[in-house]
Amino acid sequence: MDKRSSPLYDPAERQQQALLVLSGRDTTGTKTVLRMTSQQLFAGAHELEIMHQGAQYRLRQTALGKLILTK
Repeated sequence: MDKRSSPLYDPAERQQQALLVLSGRDTTGTKTVLRMTSQQLFAGAHELEIMHQGAQYRLRQTALGKLILTK
């Protein structure tokens, strides 16, 4: 499956979907907690590239279903 054919490939669509699963606020009421399934996050792929503060990270699924995050 081409990741571009997934509606979650588009960042705006991903954000809209993520808002639908917002799980609540912490005890201070200032931070929100976002909950997604790994299936929603990966959208059929086995690896994600995540840009965080100018650095690129990779999140991948192993054959045993574990998650590995590398820089």
